[in-house]
Amino acid sequence: MAYQALNAYLARLSKGATTASPVWLDEQGRAAGRFFNTSLTSAFQPVRSFDDGQVIACEAFARSHSAVDDGLHLWKLLDQAASDDESVELDRLCRMLHAINYFRQVGEDAPELHLSVHARLLAAVNNNHGVAYRRILAALELPHERIVLQLPVVTPNQRWLLNYVLDNYRRNGFRLGVSANSPLEALGLLDKVRPDLIKVDARELADPDSVALLLLRAAEQGVRIFFKRVESQEVFGRLQQYGQALAQPIHAQGYLWDVPAAHLPEALLALRDAA
Repeated sequence: MAYQALNAYLARLSKGATTASPVWLDEQGRAAGRFFNTSLTSAFQPVRSFDDGQVIACEAFARSHSAVDDGLHLWKLLDQAASDDESVELDRLCRMLHAINYFRQVGEDAPELHLSVHARLLAAVNNNHGVAYRRILAALELPHERIVLQLPVVTPNQRWLLNYVLDNYRRNGFRLGVSANSPLEALGLLDKVRPDLIKVDARELADPDSVALLLLRAAEQGVRIFFKRVESQEVFGRLQQYGQALAQPIHAQGYLWDVPAAHLPEALLALRDAA
């Protein structure tokens, strides 16, 4: 059986919210947690290959817990955390819930999981950050090498901090991604940060030369480029043209195909059932 330690942990969790534990299972089997007076859980959005539409990764998002739908986006919750320590606590809780809710649904050959690190955590990080999350994954016997930690967009004068955090996570065995608002910004990160992947906002593709240069230079350096927030056929068509003209693979995610949801696509569940 895949992930035996995780399944044993899930079996020990209480069914329904309780004051005795910060984590519980809801009626649908989802792991949920509590931060102050907020109950939260996970939603996932697939990242797809343009070539065949196959799901090659999933990005996790924190959502308010709801018994009737996929909940509300909680992106402002960390901004409102009162202290750096509380920010770190919430970040770790979210990433633990995401790992549990992802790997409980998939088999051992599932695509990688992308987990965002909030911008506030960059300043709060210490030289042991990453150790606690690695220990949680080890205790649950979950594959840290299949997790990509995605760092947020930063200003140019914050790149020293970005490099510090990237080095910290790398020393704990994690693969790492960074975010960029535009292809031009991503080009700067290629040389100065050298991540495993870069996620680029697909709404900012006005300069085709920058897109072409980014795809070619990233391929030379072995850095994967993902386009996020693909929400229209127009943007999809432009990305297809770039990929075909440059003979480069295009990977993207967005509402054009998938809305973040607690349950993973049927294709991934079928892979698990076939294992």
